[in-house]
Amino acid sequence: VQLQASGGGSVQAGGSLRLSCAASGRTFSFYRYEMGWFRQAPGKEREIVAVISWSGSRKRYADSVRGRFTISRDNAENTVYLQMNSLKSEDTAVYYCAADGGVAGSVSMTKSGVDYWGQGTLVTVSS
Repeated sequence: VQLQASGGGSVQAGGSLRLSCAASGRTFSFYRYEMGWFRQAPGKEREIVAVISWSGSRKRYADSVRGRFTISRDNAENTVYLQMNSLKSEDTAVYYCAADGGVAGSVSMTKSGVDYWGQGTLVTVSS
């Protein structure tokens, strides 16, 4: 299984970026995985940003990004997205996508429960 994240870059505060994470693997049933985005800033622990359920009907956000970030998924394309608006300097981090087998309707993904990690994409927000 491979999770290929892309879309990171440098942006000024107040700007927007859209991250994508494409999943592949001969036996990987994307539609049966909770998908999430985590981030890790220099010198800090990796933290959860957003999670989306199998069907996309349920979502969970960290308090720090709620109202600014939107997670979505396209099960036909095996891709999960993170739309990031109103970016702040404190959003600067490496962003990782993640997959957790979970159960239908769940958005309970935690760092320790992740089955697969993507390689990370760097987001730099300058003030």
